[in-house]
Order: sequence, then structure tokens, then C-alpha cells
Amino acid sequence: MEFWDIYDKNKQRTGRTMKRNDWILKDDEYHLTVLGVVARPDGKFLITKRVMTKHWAPGWWEVSGGACMAGEDSQDAVVREVKEETGLDVRGCAGGYLFTYHRENPGEGDNYFVDVYRFVKEFDESDVKPQEAETDGFMLATVDEIRAFAEQGIFLHYDSIRQVFETPLDEVK
Repeated sequence: MEFWDIYDKNKQRTGRTMKRNDWILKDDEYHLTVLGVVARPDGKFLITKRVMTKHWAPGWWEVSGGACMAGEDSQDAVVREVKEETGLDVRGCAGGYLFTYHRENPGEGDNYFVDVYRFVKEFDESDVKPQEAETDGFMLATVDEIRAFAEQGIFLHYDSIRQVFETPLDEVK
């Protein structure tokens, strides 16, 4: 069984945990998730297509991400999620943490912080090993292609993370 840490409104661990997807959070309580954007030096981004069996946003395009496990920090979580979902190891790559945003869903018990990372890595399509249970393929997309998916309403989190794609790669930490 998977557990997540519960955070306060200042993004500090409370010392309490919740079961994955239990949605018991009160107002001003959050869980922590991560998004890991992987870019190649040529300016293309690795995006994956969600399997059609997903109950939320099936068939939409996205970047790798997921929840931090109890006791796990966001850096370890994003490296794990990118590896699980794409087969790529981003440890030691240029880039890293960029920013955090949060969502509050009053009365739903699902408030969360999202730590957003961007990594720059040289890789070929043959290096990508998509997680079949989660993804229905991938593509190396330009910013314009990603923006077009967003305009069609089929790219997850785009409005919250658009700056990741629009910030030049040479501005990576």
C-alpha cells in the first residue's frame, strides 16, 4: 500500500500520512506531486500520451509526474517518476527544480503542491521505454506542437507549466 505525506499550507510536512488517493485532506492540508519535463538540447520535449483506460484525461498528452511517497523528497520523486514512465535517468542532467504551484479543491480532500522540474538530456527515441500501463506512446515535440495540443484542450497542466516550455533551454540552472 502506498502512503503520501500530508503537508501544511507552508509546504511543511505535518508528520501525518494518508493512503494514496484517499482524499481525506482538510482545507490547508496538501499532498506533494512532481512533474519532470525532459528536453533535448535541440529544443524538443519528451511528452507521453495517457492510456485510454485512465479515468481522468484519457488520451491526453502530458509530461512525466506523480506523487511523492511518504518520506520521499521531490527531487527523488521526480527522478523516480521520469525513470518509471520513460526509462530515462535524469540524475546528473542539466536543469532541475524550477517552481512550485498548488491547487486547492475545497471539500474534495484533494489539495496538492506540484514541484516542477526541467532536465536537459541528450537521448534518442530508442532510449525511451514508455511504461505501458500508463502511456500509449510518446513523441519528441516542439513548443509549437505542445502549444497546439494545449489549444485543442488535450495537454495536461499546460496553463500551469507553460513557462517550462517557453523559457530558453540555456536558462536552465
